[in-house]
Amino acid sequence: MEPLAVIMRPEKLDDVIGQTHLIGDNKVIRNLVNNKRLFSMILYGNPGIGKTTLALAIVNELGLRYRMLNAVINNKKDFEVVVEEAKMYNGMVLLMDEIHRLNKDKQDLLLPYLESGLITLIGMTTSNPYHKINPAIRSRCQIFELKSLSMDDIIVAINKVIEKNCLKDLKIDDDSIKFIAKLSNGDVRYAYNLLEVAYYSTSDFNITLDVIKNVNNKPVSFYDNDESGHYDVISAFQKSIRGSDVNASLHYLARLIDAGDLDIIYRRMTVIAYEDIGLANPSIGPKVDACINACERLGLPEARIPLGVMIVEMALSPKSNSGHTALDNALNDINKGNIGNIPDHIKTNSKDYLYPHNYPNSFVKQQYMPDNLKGKKYYIPKETSKYEQSLKKIYDALEKKAS
Repeated sequence: MEPLAVIMRPEKLDDVIGQTHLIGDNKVIRNLVNNKRLFSMILYGNPGIGKTTLALAIVNELGLRYRMLNAVINNKKDFEVVVEEAKMYNGMVLLMDEIHRLNKDKQDLLLPYLESGLITLIGMTTSNPYHKINPAIRSRCQIFELKSLSMDDIIVAINKVIEKNCLKDLKIDDDSIKFIAKLSNGDVRYAYNLLEVAYYSTSDFNITLDVIKNVNNKPVSFYDNDESGHYDVISAFQKSIRGSDVNASLHYLARLIDAGDLDIIYRRMTVIAYEDIGLANPSIGPKVDACINACERLGLPEARIPLGVMIVEMALSPKSNSGHTALDNALNDINKGNIGNIPDHIKTNSKDYLYPHNYPNSFVKQQYMPDNLKGKKYYIPKETSKYEQSLKKIYDALEKKAS
């Protein structure tokens, strides 16, 4: 008997729940389907939010031949069969789950056919493709991030089960539907599975809060009382570290770990290292990378150990956003059209360029900025750490020499 999650899988884009940023009116994937044109792509996001569902809806609507493989389970021979089928039919769509686990042999087999267009790839992964997928594959694909489903999305999905009478004689009240939606953490597959288990665990098919809690009594720590707090927890996590509240930082880290959302923890830590700590503690970036590598090797529950150590250090580290705000200031100038001509003496192969290393202290006075931006300052040092204080001294001394 097929699981409820499979029975409820939509075949058309109009029936897909969520992902309106990709399949809504006049959005990218919607327009691709409307224009009957498909390119290789990678769909990534949390488990149970519709990656495979979206991939199947795309090929079904376009009426394309396809095969589905798993980068881990299927061997090289399975991939060779798909290639031969693609040659036979002059084209094939390959739906590949866990594409981040694709090994070199399978990758080398596929690459020339992706390049020629004989095979169109739709890869699915829960991992960030910018970190986990080989650049050779990544460069041949468009990358689309799927968003976590909201609590309202999950409620819509459960109500569709009721409307279609997929679970005959099902009885469930609104509070129980909302509770399943909260427990699902944006994972519609999990919601379907929980609903189905709860349904068959009763004698009269009447699902109540007590029935659900008997099936799954995990606390709903990741959510607010009224709606999904997914993005609020992520926001609170970063702001607590930025605000140097180590205990609040650990609290929100615990909530993210409890939800099993390691990828978002890694992304936030990386951003925080450069956005909020930055030049106040420049060693933090490599430390965060080392922490993430350790966590990837360990997995949960042991990954909590390096995460705890790293978050304490990040929260208590001095903070500075001067580096990235300096670049933002420069970008604002560019966007306003404040560009100007590059001085002739620093253009390619100029004979008038003064090579700083030929002068005392590797410094020589010459102009680098365009004339219309001469004297412009983007970097404004902060003095929240000894490291940036030392940078400020160098910065000020060079400014005096250049004046």
